[in-house]
Amino acid sequence: MASSSSYKSSHSHKQTPIILFIFVSFFLILSTSTSPVFSEPNLSGGGGGGAAAAPPPANQTYRPLQELKKLKRIRSYLRKINKPSVKTIQSPDGDIIDCIESHLQPAFDHPLLNGQKPLEPPERPKGQNSVDSEIPETSQSWRDGGESCPEGTIPVKRTTEKDVLRANSVRRFGKKIKRGVRRDTMSSDHEHAVAFVNGDEYYGAKASINVWAPIVTDQYEFSLSQLWVISGSFGNDLNTIEAGWQVSPELYGDNYPRFFTYWTTDAYQATGCYNLLCSGFVQINNKIAIGAAISPRSSYTNRQFDIGIMIWKDPKHGHWWLEFGPGLLVGYWPSFLFSHLQGHASMIQFGGEIVNTRSTGHHTNTQMGSGHFADEGFGKASYFRNLQVVDWDNSLIPMSNLHLLADHPNCYDIRAGKNNAWGNYFYYGGPGKNSRCP
Repeated sequence: MASSSSYKSSHSHKQTPIILFIFVSFFLILSTSTSPVFSEPNLSGGGGGGAAAAPPPANQTYRPLQELKKLKRIRSYLRKINKPSVKTIQSPDGDIIDCIESHLQPAFDHPLLNGQKPLEPPERPKGQNSVDSEIPETSQSWRDGGESCPEGTIPVKRTTEKDVLRANSVRRFGKKIKRGVRRDTMSSDHEHAVAFVNGDEYYGAKASINVWAPIVTDQYEFSLSQLWVISGSFGNDLNTIEAGWQVSPELYGDNYPRFFTYWTTDAYQATGCYNLLCSGFVQINNKIAIGAAISPRSSYTNRQFDIGIMIWKDPKHGHWWLEFGPGLLVGYWPSFLFSHLQGHASMIQFGGEIVNTRSTGHHTNTQMGSGHFADEGFGKASYFRNLQVVDWDNSLIPMSNLHLLADHPNCYDIRAGKNNAWGNYFYYGGPGKNSRCP
């Protein structure tokens, strides 16, 4: 969960080899030349029902028959995705959290999981950092009042009609929609400051990610910080598993940093989704709601907080497991969901990403990380610390040959270092539009 940190670290900037820069840039453009499809905060009642449909935008013609057909499809989808709850929790931030029986969660609608129950926890990777295990547990916003879901259930953020209507169609809802692949990073509306390793076989990754609430200035933009587990040829067979925090006003209807996941096995074309919005990820934890706000958050020159994220491949069954905070197993992605990731990952990536729509005719003011450049350091710039990968022996090991990439360094940059307390770390981020980033 979020934790307080107080260690000041020195910087050392690493240069990215030209060949690797081109290689990772191609992946970034392929994986993020996609438009995430978003929703508004939950506002309706449970069990698949919802508020009355919002009227169409002023510049659209109202077609009653088409609208009725769309609503019919949406309500059918909501009946499928919103499972019966044994308890409902109203979060202070406006979310509605349904506690549903774990064997009824969306994952078990998948034909290869139908009728099954969640697996028992796997063996964790060897070499866990003892410092991380002492991190005090905090809470997501929906638990601020002492609320929790009963044992045997999982907390699920409710989906409403308004959520799906914002996405324009059921097919697009909760997915990153692939657009044409841009080969020139400077022309992309997705911008990054990331660290990555490749050239080996990877069976997982771990990092502690500083949590902020960056300003997102356009409803169609987002700012996120995450880790990627990647395999494939960087074509249409790209496999990724992703987890971290994101601020997305259109997806969540606010500016809170929220814990999120994503997966795809075909370069974001047809498979995969955000959070629990399709059959795939199997959740086992009753204390973490994927898509819910993270609390507390860091503030400039004040107290800092971070979350631990670990993804690793269970050597016994081959499934990819997710851990959040100090030892909280969230669940797993079954291995059969993937092609290349049934074996191992070929790249691990950490860092920040924003969308720059240029809706005002210039570069966006949307912030990455804390909204400050990397050279400002601890308490001012956002960081990733204790970067590790999982090897073939299910052991956590330090990073080697870490490469850095900031595709718009005058807008958002990155600086890396290494010391005994934080291991491999980096600071990253920036304000977006400024005198050097018009």
